[in-house]
Amino acid sequence: MDPNNPLQQLLLRGLGTTSLVSERLRNVTQAWVRSGKLDPSQAPALVDDVLKALRGETPELEQQAERQLERNKDQLLQDLGLARQRELDELRGRLDRLERSLRQRTSSEMPGEIDIPD
Repeated sequence: MDPNNPLQQLLLRGLGTTSLVSERLRNVTQAWVRSGKLDPSQAPALVDDVLKALRGETPELEQQAERQLERNKDQLLQDLGLARQRELDELRGRLDRLERSLRQRTSSEMPGEIDIPD
């Protein structure tokens, strides 16, 4: 292993962290089984579910997290008083229609000159 290669370092740290979490999770579930907080038949399923989530093998959980993140982002933008792209696009469309209407009105009233204020 090359100590100057940050990608290798990151990969090894990630593997080590995953191993550590996996071992710790097994210890915790065994303690819960011993104390009666968890049914012995449920412990392996719990460990598997958590490890799948850590490996990114739970698309439904990822989709739920993405939806929650989107809601949080929308709420933050609203709290800050900022417009979303969709709202800006709608406003641009309305402005375009108003300008077109004003041009048509101006050209019908004063043929030859169109002066739209800024």
